[in-house]
Amino acid sequence: MKKDIISAIRLTVATIILFAVVYPVCVWGIAQLAPNSGKGEIIEYAGNTYYSNIGQSFTSDKYFQSRPSAVNYNAAGSGGSNKAPSNSEYLETVKARIDTFLINNPSIQKNEIPVDLITASASGLDPNISVQAAHIQVKRIAKVRGLSETDVQKLVDEQIEKPLLGLFGTEKINVLKLNIALDTFR
Repeated sequence: MKKDIISAIRLTVATIILFAVVYPVCVWGIAQLAPNSGKGEIIEYAGNTYYSNIGQSFTSDKYFQSRPSAVNYNAAGSGGSNKAPSNSEYLETVKARIDTFLINNPSIQKNEIPVDLITASASGLDPNISVQAAHIQVKRIAKVRGLSETDVQKLVDEQIEKPLLGLFGTEKINVLKLNIALDTFR
């Protein structure tokens, strides 16, 4: 039994050193090689500083709407709602999001709304929406801004980010970058 306890203690100490010291130092070291030392892409626009990898709230009809956030886009409190899809409070929240979206986009049918426009991500800070979620907002944006739908659609298409190495993930659009491109159009 003494032999088992000593082996368990050695394994515990070894894993603590590996996962609490070696691994974090390696990840930190690799991050130092990344642009901006692994702190993410910083965008300065109109006198403000934004992180492109953290979702932003856009409430005006002249902007593309972001994915909803369960934490009001507060990076210090990242997290989901942790409510099951059958939870009545969660269902009411989603229904309210659907109703709001339909009011702002009257030409859209309820069954056409992409799920990423009415449900929050696990972190509550997702900066991206699907290409479909951007496409469905084009008509509203064009009307509010007095632009042609073709011009707005072209901006959307220019902002599509392809999957990593063409394999990992799906096509997506960073909402902050898209809205800045929209503001600087023309």
